[in-house]
Amino acid sequence: ESNDNNAIMAQTLMYGTNFINFVGFNAWVGGEGEISAVQVTEWDEPQAVIGSYLHRYAYPDWFKAHEENDLELKNAYTHGTGGDVGCIQMRGEYVFASQGKAGTQVFDAASIANKGFSQRFITAPFSPLGHDTSIDSSNATCVALPTTQPVAPERNQGDLMRIDNMEQPFHPIYNYMFVTDSEEGLILVDVNTLADGKPRNNFLERALTWNENGVLDGARHIVVGGYYLYIIADRGLVVVNVDDPMQPRVASIVPLNDGHSSMQQFRYLFVTDADGLKVVDITNPEEASLVPDNVVALDDARRVFVSRTYAYVAAGAEGLVIVDVENPERMSHYRTVSEGVNDASDVIVATTNASLYAYVADGTEGLKILQLTSPDLQSKFYGFSPEPNPALIATRATEKPARSLSRPLERDRGVDETGGQVAVFGRKGSRPFNMEEMHKLYLNEDGTPWFVSDQIKEASAKAEHAEAGVIQGGE
Repeated sequence: ESNDNNAIMAQTLMYGTNFINFVGFNAWVGGEGEISAVQVTEWDEPQAVIGSYLHRYAYPDWFKAHEENDLELKNAYTHGTGGDVGCIQMRGEYVFASQGKAGTQVFDAASIANKGFSQRFITAPFSPLGHDTSIDSSNATCVALPTTQPVAPERNQGDLMRIDNMEQPFHPIYNYMFVTDSEEGLILVDVNTLADGKPRNNFLERALTWNENGVLDGARHIVVGGYYLYIIADRGLVVVNVDDPMQPRVASIVPLNDGHSSMQQFRYLFVTDADGLKVVDITNPEEASLVPDNVVALDDARRVFVSRTYAYVAAGAEGLVIVDVENPERMSHYRTVSEGVNDASDVIVATTNASLYAYVADGTEGLKILQLTSPDLQSKFYGFSPEPNPALIATRATEKPARSLSRPLERDRGVDETGGQVAVFGRKGSRPFNMEEMHKLYLNEDGTPWFVSDQIKEASAKAEHAEAGVIQGGE
């Protein structure tokens, strides 16, 4: 039996694989008391990542100047916050940031690339009296959205959507941002007002605060996988079902050793804790369980990002640790990048102009960018998941330690892990599979995964060969 098709199934079912995701003109960095938009590409086309292989040949003069400047990125825009930014997410024209004791703030970044503005992003476009996108809470530790695509659920209604375009309705989770607070638990906030183009009605309010029996005490990280929330708290990994967002319920709990973060790919959740990188089987999130004897030991595993068949772990002073997760149930250490990375707190991976890059929030040293694939890094960098060969190409010192990064735009995500349609497709009536249809592709009637063994593959090949011989003989 084999589990090495995990990333392929994620692609087939249109969950996205976090490989061709996009970081644009700016990378968004959350720090200990500030957020920053750091320019990481040139403005002109081709929009090359500064310091990259393409940059060298498309803009040789600028590339030379970048090298002479010790790979330091020149432009960044910063806004102070009331606390440490544990999580940050850019979506559309807005930037969502959890700020510890200062609660959660949504910044207006519509003018981030407008040279006519001296202050490129702000808390309100005119006055807090007519615009208030802050949510006060005791200690906001993280914020997550169901997708990084700029969705507008209120526009996906009526006969035009259901009959003429044959689109599926948005699940109610797409109305909300989800905030974890170490003292208050889970906070839901309806953010649909940010998608209607009317800044004067942007007053955010809590829709729900939930922490049943203290199950989310110490909540510090959250990811959204369809209508399941995966929350790291003192109890471990707490899986919360929000199929009805106003009536959350605990689906399952997986004990961890001081859990730090998580990220989903298909039917596995990759988690970091004091022991290192682990894997939780979430084939059925209601019965989530830790995969036994499957730990990549790390002294200080912080955030994790999974891109196709590799997991990238921000491992503090150890650097950036790359793990082969082609078979999630038998992970193996692939490579550690320690040179130039000394305080890794968060990492994201994205593709720009056919090359793969890792962006690292390197604590006291700011933002670091590593090119993972290019013709001069490895000759065979094509295919579904080429072996990464990291090379540091750009840095940006931040005034305060960099701790979090905004996840890239999900360019290949059409559906969430519980079958909710995210993206509009090009052909009338086209849609991704719903959850029931998806389950038929990989689950038996009892809900357990089915596999193709090597013996079955060999028998099938022999049968095809024999059938071909009979046909040829008959001819």
